[in-house]
Amino acid sequence: MNGDTLYSIGELARRTGLTVKTIRFYSDRGIVAPTDRSPAGYRLYTVDAVARLDLVRTLRELGLDLPTIRKVVDRELSLPAVAAAHAEALAVQIRVLSMRRAVLTAVAERGSTPEETELMHRLAQLSQDERRRLIGDFLDAVFGGLDAARAFAGVMRSMTPELPDNPDAEQVRAWVELAEMSQDPDFRALVRRMIEDLAAEQARSGTAVPRRDIAAAVRDEAGPALAAGLDPASAQADPVVAAFMAHYAQLIGRPDDVDLRRLLAARLENVNDPRRERYFQLLAVVNGWPAPESLAPVLNWSVEALRVRTA
Repeated sequence: MNGDTLYSIGELARRTGLTVKTIRFYSDRGIVAPTDRSPAGYRLYTVDAVARLDLVRTLRELGLDLPTIRKVVDRELSLPAVAAAHAEALAVQIRVLSMRRAVLTAVAERGSTPEETELMHRLAQLSQDERRRLIGDFLDAVFGGLDAARAFAGVMRSMTPELPDNPDAEQVRAWVELAEMSQDPDFRALVRRMIEDLAAEQARSGTAVPRRDIAAAVRDEAGPALAAGLDPASAQADPVVAAFMAHYAQLIGRPDDVDLRRLLAARLENVNDPRRERYFQLLAVVNGWPAPESLAPVLNWSVEALRVRTA
């Protein structure tokens, strides 16, 4: 091909792989205008039309609309700017589709009712600001009004889900379930009791700096005993119980006696509620954190050890 040669629509079709009908369509809309006409009135094009048609086909395959394509080929719009805007639009569509897929997958797995499906859909569609307000309301209900609330700022952050801009399906499903849990009055009351107990323990410790939670102390003391297969009712478990009871007695300023052991058993049973563990499992998925260690086995062992010693 040379710059002076003129080509008919049929010749352009053979060179570009587009149909005559498609080229005529683009020509009628001024995207690839003819340079001249033959004596018989047929449209004729220069070699530049081949390059324009190749660009038009590429942009159409990428999903750009014809008005935008015309401005790009006429250099009224910058192709990089158009590409960036279109990429962002596609990213939004992908996020929406990911949310929908996650909701449908959850509905299929859980056998949800129409009402539950509607709720899941609404939760998945929330904007980032709306998600923050929803979780903020939950955290306010759990931590609000406590004298030690400021001391637990780190705890609040550790309980805050942050769904990424491009979550995968598992993260979306985890977010929906976590959001549902956060709106459950019974779950809110459960977590509130845990935080109130923790705040009371910290207040009795006489320091403004949060001390190690009793559940963590119990895990550290009883974990090795559980791993070794030690019977919680056996005499060999006595030193283990004495060790975490000494920590608890010091924490709240009371002597280690039967009443205190009953109090700690009730406290650990509260912490051992499976809903608490589920919340932190879901939180780890949403935030992309490693899966948390389950406290259930060591707490079960410790509660049993306390119960047999307070019977």
